[in-house]
Amino acid sequence: MQPAPRILAVDTATRCCSVAIRAGDRLAAETTVVSEQTHSIHLMRMIRETLRLADLDLSQIDGLAVVIGPGSFTGLRIGISTVQGLAFAGGKPCAGVSSLEALASGCLPWPHGICALMDARKGEVYVGWYRDGGGRLEPLAPERVMPLEAALQPMKAPQLFVGDGADRHRERIRAMLGGLAEFVPPERSLARAGLVARLAQPLLAGGQGVDPQLLSPRYLRTPDAERHAHRGCAGKVREAAESFHP
Repeated sequence: MQPAPRILAVDTATRCCSVAIRAGDRLAAETTVVSEQTHSIHLMRMIRETLRLADLDLSQIDGLAVVIGPGSFTGLRIGISTVQGLAFAGGKPCAGVSSLEALASGCLPWPHGICALMDARKGEVYVGWYRDGGGRLEPLAPERVMPLEAALQPMKAPQLFVGDGADRHRERIRAMLGGLAEFVPPERSLARAGLVARLAQPLLAGGQGVDPQLLSPRYLRTPDAERHAHRGCAGKVREAAESFHP
C-alpha cells in the first residue's frame, strides 16, 4: 500500500495568506498571516518557514495544492504562479482546490446546510452551498457570485455560515433568516491551507494530480480594474518561485 503523499498547500485567495504541509494523514505545519500587504511580499518566506517547521525540504514533497478561486484576482495569481514555479522546478503534480469548499470543509461534521460566503465587493458575495455527506463535503449547487439577498432567498432550513462574507454581513443575514442562521467563530472563517491540503490529498494519492501548467484561476466573474492595476505581478512571483532555494 502506497503511503499517503506529503503535500505543500497554499491559500492566497483573500487577505489571509496561509501555507501548510500535510504529511500522510496529519497536519505537519501551518503558517497563516492576515495582512493588507500583497502576498508576494511574504509568501516565499512563509513557504520556507513552513517547510522548516515540518522538518522537510521541497524535494521531499510529493505534490502541491493551491486555491484556484474564487477570490482576489491578484491573490489567486500570486498563489497559482508560485505553486506552478515550485512544481515545475521539482517535477511535482498539483491539485487545484476551491476556496469556498476549503472553508466549508472546516465545518464538518454538521447536521444541516453549510453556506460559505466570501466578500466579492461591488455589493456581491461568492457563495457555495454544501451539506455533510457522511463526513464528506457535498456541494448542493454550483458556486456563484451574486447579491447577498439572492444567495439567501432560497434558504428555508438551518444554515451554518462561514467565511469573511458571513462575518461582514452577519446582521443582514440574521435579519433575513432569523434563527435559521448560525455562524462559526470569526477565527474559523480565516483561510487555512491545512484544509486545502486535506481536500487535495485524495486527488494526489489517487494519481489525479495535474500538470502545473493546467492550473488556472476560477474567478466566477471577469476581473476588470484589478487585472490592469496588477498586470505583471504573477510573472514576477513565478520567477521568484522558480529560483526557490530552501
